[in-house]
Amino acid sequence: MWTFFHKLGSPPYFYRIAGRLIPWLGWVCAGLLVAGLYGGLVLAPPDYQQGDSYRIIFIHVPSAWMSLFIYVLMAVSGAVGLIWRIKVAEAIAAASAPVGAWFTFLALITGSLWGKPMWGTYWVWDARLTSELILLFLYLGVIGLHSAIEDRRTASRATAVLSLVGLVNIPIIHFSVEWWNTLHQGATVTKIGAPSIDLSMLLPLLIMALGFKLYYFMVLLMRSRVEVLERERGSVWVREVVQTG
Repeated sequence: MWTFFHKLGSPPYFYRIAGRLIPWLGWVCAGLLVAGLYGGLVLAPPDYQQGDSYRIIFIHVPSAWMSLFIYVLMAVSGAVGLIWRIKVAEAIAAASAPVGAWFTFLALITGSLWGKPMWGTYWVWDARLTSELILLFLYLGVIGLHSAIEDRRTASRATAVLSLVGLVNIPIIHFSVEWWNTLHQGATVTKIGAPSIDLSMLLPLLIMALGFKLYYFMVLLMRSRVEVLERERGSVWVREVVQTG
């Protein structure tokens, strides 16, 4: 296992493995998203209080989960690159930021659309919503800082520090509904004990969450391959890749 991870840190090995995984991830991801959407939008019954308006959770909730998951992975990858100077880890951190920003933006937009019929307004300065907005700004800060520094190794070190500092916001987002009196509802799936959501709704929600996760890994590998090529453009193996098409 350790040998595999050691080899995975090699840019040419990572490039080849990622290229083989991307098509498989794409097909499985597409199947899961189709199944999840059909289960959530067609098979799942209306909610007894919210009617059909609750169905936005099949996009909103997985997007919110992914916004946190990607940030943690980005920060950990940045830390690995910062400490051990592994180029692949730096590439993964750099490639994760735009994807995480889009998931965070999607979570905020769908949350606002859901909030209108539930709260009577698209936006309130609720603890959960505000901390999620801060997360979007952190993603944008990482993207902007990485773009502003010409040297990629220096940029990776700077963005890794920013990402690690921003980790303090993750538990604030997760526990905000417990620490403060907020309009946002509490946990229904990840709470301790049995989830307070019917299985007919829970199953497509979990399928969508898995589909979103595979989508992230697929896009991450695609973007990381490009990032690795940029960082290794002077290497012999990159010239061979370019020559062989």
